[in-house]
Amino acid sequence: MSAHAATSHADLSDLHPPVTPFETGVLDIGDGHAMYWEQCGARNGVPVVFLHGGPGAGIAPTYRRFFDPTRHRAVLFDQRGCGRSTPRASLTANTTWDLVADTERLREHLSIDRWHVMGGSWGSTLALAYGQAHPERCLGFVLRGIFLFRAREVAWFLDGMGTFYPEARDAFLGFLPESERATPLESYYRRLCDPDPAVYGPAAVAWSRYEESCSRLVPRVSDSPVDACLPLARMEAHYMMHGGFLEEAQLLRDIGRIAHLPAVLIQGRYDMVCPPVSAQDLHAVWPNSRLEMVPDAGHAAMEPGIRRAIVRALNDLPSPRR
Repeated sequence: MSAHAATSHADLSDLHPPVTPFETGVLDIGDGHAMYWEQCGARNGVPVVFLHGGPGAGIAPTYRRFFDPTRHRAVLFDQRGCGRSTPRASLTANTTWDLVADTERLREHLSIDRWHVMGGSWGSTLALAYGQAHPERCLGFVLRGIFLFRAREVAWFLDGMGTFYPEARDAFLGFLPESERATPLESYYRRLCDPDPAVYGPAAVAWSRYEESCSRLVPRVSDSPVDACLPLARMEAHYMMHGGFLEEAQLLRDIGRIAHLPAVLIQGRYDMVCPPVSAQDLHAVWPNSRLEMVPDAGHAAMEPGIRRAIVRALNDLPSPRR
């Protein structure tokens, strides 16, 4: 679950200035995967790891601008199979718990003792899973567009968004033969996993266009090429087919593992991809969380109200105690 970070025509003056990473690398994470990572900002700054959405969306240079280059040590990486990580769009050994292990492996590789964890959409799911697996390595959380990977949230994505974007849902279902429209997830997944580009390519574009059409307060459709759409579409379908590799409501059930840590939950009031009820449900069981409902925003991270809230939350992060 992620809107693309295409912002070439947007006024981004409310973000920090563009920066170049002070270090990049590719980490061998096993199972035939190699993970691209980068660090930007202050070498001795407040450490924050950024977990991108999707799964399968990858990072973009614009995301570096959430962080104060004079104060934050920002760590960003492309999760398995997307962005500059290889092999591209691979589902081999690609589960939530593989990504949790990759995140922890990168922390160890960079010799960071503890860090703040930031994630949006699917990145919020992964942040919670990582935090609950490694609470002793987390200082706190900044989460946007909460997605808990409950069955009802997956069902909403596949059909419920059509309550507000019926034309997008009709196009999404209309891509499939009429006999397969009752089972869109299974039907798309079969096509997205097909080895023939003539089969998986159009399916990836149709899936990505559906999500993109529903991601903003003011809809915008961009026709991305197949190569850009495939990791996102294939991995989202893969994770949905497997319930996020989580037990139902597991992230709410296990919140006690991180309940002592602070969290800022940033949610667009009109988020149609990750509806606000999930943020409210998480806030209700997390005593140290603060929920900021952005009144004039949908789902995308780069909507003005969302990005300003992210910058404020990151600017307010305390430095770790020595």
